[in-house]
Amino acid sequence: MGKLLIVGTVAIDEIETPFGKTGRVLGGAATFIGLAASQFQVESGIVSVVGDDLPDAYLDSLRAKNIDLEGVEIVKGGKTFYWKGKYHNDLNSRDTLITELNTLADFQPKVPDHFKDAEVVMLGNLHPSVQLSVINQMEKPPKLIVLDTMNFWMDNTLQELKEVIKHIDVITINDEEARQLTEEYSLVKAAAAIQEMGPKYVVIKKGEHGALLFHDENVFFAPALPLEEVFDPTGAGDTFAGGFTGYLAATDNLSFKNMKNAVIHGSNLASFCVERFGTERMKDLKKEEVSRRLLEFKALTQFDIELK
Repeated sequence: MGKLLIVGTVAIDEIETPFGKTGRVLGGAATFIGLAASQFQVESGIVSVVGDDLPDAYLDSLRAKNIDLEGVEIVKGGKTFYWKGKYHNDLNSRDTLITELNTLADFQPKVPDHFKDAEVVMLGNLHPSVQLSVINQMEKPPKLIVLDTMNFWMDNTLQELKEVIKHIDVITINDEEARQLTEEYSLVKAAAAIQEMGPKYVVIKKGEHGALLFHDENVFFAPALPLEEVFDPTGAGDTFAGGFTGYLAATDNLSFKNMKNAVIHGSNLASFCVERFGTERMKDLKKEEVSRRLLEFKALTQFDIELK
C-alpha cells in the first residue's frame, strides 16, 4: 500500500447553482482529494487547519474513509475557512460571494512524522510558501510531488509560485491558468514552457472538455464523460487530483503509460463529484459504481481502425 500526503483546505462551503442551494456543508480541496483517493488501496493523510466550529461529523466522515487526520490542526476558538459561491446557468462560471480565510490566514503546516516518508505528495491549492514548507519537511524526497494552483497566486505571488514549481514533478492547472502562467495561447507551447520551469508532467484541465497530459513530446487526451445530470462542479478539479494521485500511489508506477491511466481514473471520479452538491456523492460512492463507469470511459474512447 502506497502512502499519499494531502495538503490543502478542509472548509465549510455554501453553494448555489441553477438547481438549488445548500446550507453550510463540508468542502475544501483536501477534503475532495482525500475522498477521491480513498477509492484506492492507499494510506492517505491530510495536513490542514480548521476551527473548532467545524462539526465533528464532518471529520468523522473523513475518518470513516480511513483518512488520517493527525495533521489537521484544530484551533480552539477559531473559525474554519469559509467560501460561498453562486454558479451561472452554464456551470462553467461562478461568482464568489464570500471568502473568509479565518484560521487559514495563519496556517503553518506540520507534517506528521509518519507521513514524512510519503511516496506521493499532493499539494492542494494554497499559498506557495505553505506548499514549499511541506516539501521542506519531507525526510526523504518523495517519488512524486503534484501541485495544484490557480490564477490568484499567479496574480499575487508569481515569483514564490515559480520557486515551488522548480521542486515538483507534476502540475495540474486549467487551460486559462496555463496560458496566464506562460503567456502562450497554444496549450502545446504552454505545456512545453511549464516543463522548462521544472515539472516533468503537465496536466491541463479543460472542465467538461476533458484533460490533457504532457510529458516531453508525448501528449494524451482524456475526454470528460457526457453526463445526464450535473448539479454542482465544486470540487471536481480536486476530485480529479485525488483520483490521479491516489491511483499512482496505489500502483507505484510512474511511467507515462500509467500516468495516462491515472488521468482516466481522475476524470472518472470527477464525473461522480458533479452529480450532487458538495461532497454528497463522493462520501457514498461505491467501488462497483466506479468500475462500471470506467467501462463507459473505455467504450467512449476505444475504436478499431484500418490503415491502408
